[in-house]
Amino acid sequence: MQLQQLSYAVAVAEERHFTRAAERLHLAQPSLSRQVRLLERELGVLLFHRGPGQGLVTLTADGEALLPFIRRVLADVEATSAEARALTGMSRGRLSIGATPSLITRVLAPALVEFHASHPGIELLVVEAGSRQLVRQLASGEVDLALVVLPINDPLVATTPLFDDPLVLAVAPDHPLATRRHVGVAELDGLPLVMFREGYDLREVTLAACRDAGVEPRLVSQGGEMDGVLAFVAAGLGAAVVPAIAMPAESKLRAVSFKAPGLSRTVALAHRADRPVPRPAQALVAQLASLGAATVRRER
Repeated sequence: MQLQQLSYAVAVAEERHFTRAAERLHLAQPSLSRQVRLLERELGVLLFHRGPGQGLVTLTADGEALLPFIRRVLADVEATSAEARALTGMSRGRLSIGATPSLITRVLAPALVEFHASHPGIELLVVEAGSRQLVRQLASGEVDLALVVLPINDPLVATTPLFDDPLVLAVAPDHPLATRRHVGVAELDGLPLVMFREGYDLREVTLAACRDAGVEPRLVSQGGEMDGVLAFVAAGLGAAVVPAIAMPAESKLRAVSFKAPGLSRTVALAHRADRPVPRPAQALVAQLASLGAATVRRER
C-alpha cells in the first residue's frame, strides 16, 4: 500500500468522478483507476461503485467506513512532516485552523496577523464552520487546530478552555427592549427570535437556556448564519442571542446584557487527542488566549 494511493482514493471520493479526480491530480484517468484498484486489492474491499461510463462513482458502504481512517492516515503523515519542518525553526510548513464565524472575525484574525508576521513561511489554511463540524474535521485530521465552543464529546478530540464569552440580546434601535440595560432569560418567553441554523452552538445554548428557565421563544426565522441573523435583527424581524464579540462596532444594533448570572459560552482550543499539538500551532495558543480574553474585557 502506498500513501499516494490513499490520496488518490480521497480525491476520487471527493470528486465522485474518476475523470475530474484525475484532472485534479494531474494524472491520466487509466493510471488513476489502476492505482485505486490496486489499493482495493491490497485492502481486500471494494471502495467504489463504478457507474456505466463517464467515470462516475459512488462510495460503497466499506468505502464510507474506511474514508475517515484514510484521511486520518494522510493527516498524520502531514503532521509528521510539519513537525519535522518545525524542528528547523518553523521556517516553512502549513497550519490549518478552524473557528466559528464570530471567533474568526474578532479573535482568530488578529492572532493570525501576529503569527504570520513572526512566521511568514507558514502557510495558513482557515476553515470556517460550526463547532460540531469542526470537531468532526479535527477527528478526521482535516484541520490541525480549532476554536470551538464547549462542551465537546469526542474521544478523539482534546480541548483546553481559553476564555468565557458573554452572550447578549441583539435588538434593533426601535425594539421594545432596546432601552433596557439588562433582561432576564424569562423575558424571552414568546419573544420573536431570529434563530441560527441547526448545528450552530449558539442555537443550542439559547434553546437550552430557555428550557432551563421554563420559557419558549417564538422563532420567526431559522437557519441563518451570523451576518444574516444580525441583518434580520437590524431589519426589525426579531431579537437574537449572540456573542458580545460578534456585535459590529459600526452597527446601530443594541446589545442588551442578561441579568446575573447571565449567559455565556466557553471558548476552547481543540486538537487531536492522540497526538501533540503541532509545533507551529503551539506558537498560536498564547496569542489566541490573550487576544480572546482582551476582546471579552473590552466588550464587557
